Amino acid sequence: MLSFIDLGKWLHLPILASEHGKDVDKLIIYVHWLMLVLFIGWTGYFCYVLFRFRRSRNPKADPVGVRSHFSTWLEVGVALVEAVLLIGFAVPLWAKVADEFPDERQSTVVRVTAQQFLWNSRYSGKDGKFGKQDERLVSSDNPLGLVKDDPDGKDDVVPPINLITVPVNKPVIAHITSMDVIHSFKVLPLRVTQDAIPGMSIPTHFVPTKEGRYLINCAQLCGNSHYSMKGFLDVVSVEKFDAWLAEHSKTSAGAAGGFE
Repeated sequence: MLSFIDLGKWLHLPILASEHGKDVDKLIIYVHWLMLVLFIGWTGYFCYVLFRFRRSRNPKADPVGVRSHFSTWLEVGVALVEAVLLIGFAVPLWAKVADEFPDERQSTVVRVTAQQFLWNSRYSGKDGKFGKQDERLVSSDNPLGLVKDDPDGKDDVVPPINLITVPVNKPVIAHITSMDVIHSFKVLPLRVTQDAIPGMSIPTHFVPTKEGRYLINCAQLCGNSHYSMKGFLDVVSVEKFDAWLAEHSKTSAGAAGGFE
């Protein structure tokens, strides 16, 4: 019986791999329960009306219509349920996702820069500071305009394109931007979607709870090869993340990153 009540299994929701994703899925399930109840109720009412007011029984139209106030109270009840979903679930969830950011000192901070049609990522080094970027410095040798004489960027870690790695069970803050057109950073198992807008650095945060490799999609039509704009986000243990970061810090030499 409980498995039947758990509508999430019937909706075939994707794998869940983030802390806040539980609240997202819960809201989705509640909304679908409301839609299911409304669908059954209004369909039943529609069938009843077709039968109750059929022509053979009501050859002459009644200009007064229904005198009962039952439908009014029913509409009020539906509105109250929708208000509970909005005020009790949707608003607190959005406030948690949009406003309640973790402390950067206790988080993994990564800058993600979208471009047609790939994803760039960059991590600060041991100093915890990111090097500066200047769009006037963009060139074939410096595609993301890194200020190379900035000491803060000397130890920045730049992985290969289309690859982001984060530790499991630790807050992650991703600063999302774009160097050309509007893109959208979407990792479905993490229940994360954030537009990448040129000239803006927009932060989003999440806590990954399950190790694995997850697909990064662009959720905004961004050009002819939009379909191919895919990357991978790897969630690994803290030990593996530290080893991964150390390995890539040797080859990065402080190159690439996102516009500020």
